[in-house]
Amino acid sequence: MSATTRRTRRTRRTAALLLGATLVTLTATACDSTGGPSVSTEAKQTAAASAPAATAPAAGAATSAPAKPADSKPAESKPAEAAKAPAKVGDTIALKSTLEKGNTADVTALKVVDPAQSTNEYLTAADGKHYVAVQFQIKPTGAKAYSEAPWSAAKVIDDQGQAYGPTLADTKAGPSFQTPTNIASGETGKGFVVFEVPNGTKLDKVQFSLDNGFADQVGQWKLG
Repeated sequence: MSATTRRTRRTRRTAALLLGATLVTLTATACDSTGGPSVSTEAKQTAAASAPAATAPAAGAATSAPAKPADSKPAESKPAEAAKAPAKVGDTIALKSTLEKGNTADVTALKVVDPAQSTNEYLTAADGKHYVAVQFQIKPTGAKAYSEAPWSAAKVIDDQGQAYGPTLADTKAGPSFQTPTNIASGETGKGFVVFEVPNGTKLDKVQFSLDNGFADQVGQWKLG
């Protein structure tokens, strides 16, 4: 084999490797185009709240606007809209899946029961801990039904930033979600998710996400 042939083959192998590396980089960039994880704290506005108020003219009043005086001052610019308050218990947050485009849902944190008493006297929280039950309402809004395990999709966070995951327990606060929970698009389902937290813990937030808790978007409600 001549030196020229060997150099040609090395050049082709190098070009192939560079092309492969470029394709891998482009693929990784495309897969990372969703913007990454985010925490949603804005409550979904109802139609009544978001629609501007209409003022009807008085009976017999002229419909044309009066002429603007020549010496009137220009209207002052409105100050920037104040930051919206974070969602609280009772508010609804619109959530979306990371894995399935058609998987979206309106999720509402309805109620927090702290402490919550076990329905089984032999299955109670560990010494120095107690149960907290959070009731959620889920309404699928996309083309797909909700078919997940809600108990794995929620967590509570205390005022020190410590997060607590759910536990498989039933309490007298009310029925827990079934596993899996199946809710048709447009319908609603309710259930409690139970957490075991140390006594004296001051809970500050509750979170919920789709994809059994693995979606990039996380809904967050402020407690208290």
